[in-house]
Amino acid sequence: MRDLFVALFVILSLPVCFRRPFIGLLVFTVLAYMRLQDLTWGFARYQRWSYFVAIVTIAGFVLAKGERRFMLPDLRCWLMVALVALVGASIVMSRYFVPRDAESFVEFCKIVGVALFTTGVVRNRDYLRILLWVVALSFGFFGVKNGLAFLLSGGSLVIRDGPGGMLSDNNDFALALCMATPLLLHLGLSERRPILRRTALAMIPLTICTIIATHSRGAFLALGATALVLVWRSRNRVAGFSLMILVAVAGLIALPSSYKERILTIASFEEDSSARGRIEAWKVAGRMIAANPVLGVGYAQFQRNYRNYDPNAIPVASADPEQRGTRVAHNSYLQIWAECGTPAFLIYLALLGITFTDLWRVRREAERRYHTSWIISYAVMLEASMVAFLVGSFFLNRAQFDLFYHFVAIVIVFGVIARRTMADPVTHPVLGTERGTLALERAGGFGPQPRRNGFGPRERPDGFEKQPAFRGG
Repeated sequence: MRDLFVALFVILSLPVCFRRPFIGLLVFTVLAYMRLQDLTWGFARYQRWSYFVAIVTIAGFVLAKGERRFMLPDLRCWLMVALVALVGASIVMSRYFVPRDAESFVEFCKIVGVALFTTGVVRNRDYLRILLWVVALSFGFFGVKNGLAFLLSGGSLVIRDGPGGMLSDNNDFALALCMATPLLLHLGLSERRPILRRTALAMIPLTICTIIATHSRGAFLALGATALVLVWRSRNRVAGFSLMILVAVAGLIALPSSYKERILTIASFEEDSSARGRIEAWKVAGRMIAANPVLGVGYAQFQRNYRNYDPNAIPVASADPEQRGTRVAHNSYLQIWAECGTPAFLIYLALLGITFTDLWRVRREAERRYHTSWIISYAVMLEASMVAFLVGSFFLNRAQFDLFYHFVAIVIVFGVIARRTMADPVTHPVLGTERGTLALERAGGFGPQPRRNGFGPRERPDGFEKQPAFRGG
């Protein structure tokens, strides 16, 4: 029955994806993050649904009339294109190149292609809000599903594997949920429709339970850093930090002992074999970088070259005979540096640095103009999600993590839309100006009310908080 449902959902959506490329992006996002196909057990599980959706969507985009733009002319877009070129060069020039390596390169091209396409089709605030809701609810689904199982098991459930795809590993799964948590919080708080608001906010504690069930120490640090950003950017930091302390104390009491023991190994990493193995992998990555500074050892070829830089590698079980006795980099930054070289590493850092800088500039400009605005909320939300990746990826081998490049694209679109909104003095007048004062007075009930657009909250066109309606005496 599930197979039939998934098949019908995808097949019936294809004509709409052809006519509306943005809908195609949403369907592709659901298949990538919610992993509908992995919830089935029959024929639908092994079909390349994402491939079909992508082909139809791109065809509709190319054949559509009117102005078409595959990506925005933003520096970060061109940096991602340059990164693809360097990844391809590292594979071709690698020592152990084989034709099957082309598959990993095509997969990376698909990841970056989706990100670039996002900047081309998400053209307004409504599209941006809908896309963020789809991403948040896709991960929230797994947060609820596994969170309930964790609670029903009395905290004994341990998630060893994720749903599939880019979420196959439990650590990757936990990192994605950490990045989705700020989306659920801010989208939920800004939503005025009770059912959507309550749904999003109810997903948060269950999502955190799922993160705990993975026993991922990197996710624990990422979630802590995310919480610090959210509290620091809040209006009442004292209340926020007080709540964090209460939650921490409650966690020490309620969390299962196995999880607490797992987290405590962070402080005594010298005695933990897994932590020592990661440090050894980092040393090996350093040797690879020193010996191959320009193009690295080849994208996705860290383990193939491991023994060349550590002949005394500690045996580690692996299904691939070539990779037995080796380790992955266990660090996204060292991974891309060792595998693809210094230029690729600098581009990767530039993507992170420019993205954070863009968010900070937009937020500061919005705070200078308005007391409250969706722009400020979105900037904090996306900043917290990117901090989760920044911290969590330090312990994971995920330089090719889909969600990172997708979030970079989302931040690009957000920056363009936010600046365009703030540049319009009619729809977003500055507080303190003559037009801003007039708009604030009209917001008190004298002027026309804005219509509800999409399924988000009813918000004032001027960016101020909603004022109470005038009540005559």
